[in-house]
Amino acid sequence: MRTVGAYEAKTHLPRLLNEVAQGSRITITKHGVPIAILTPPQAVDRDDPGQIIEEIRRLRKGRKIGRLSLRRMIEEGRRY
Repeated sequence: MRTVGAYEAKTHLPRLLNEVAQGSRITITKHGVPIAILTPPQAVDRDDPGQIIEEIRRLRKGRKIGRLSLRRMIEEGRRY
């Protein structure tokens, strides 16, 4: 793991980010003390939008706020 000072990190951030994008890890120090580590992001698992929509529909089905349903509030909001 490479180490760079905070001033160098600020000055050369685009270059450091390119290195990190290629898999490097870089420790940033301030007066010789590690204060941060730049690492590549972990793979992000994205949920299926269809599943998310179905879950929202399931959660809101039959829900009412007072005497108004969510559908009626949406329709009333569109009038204004």
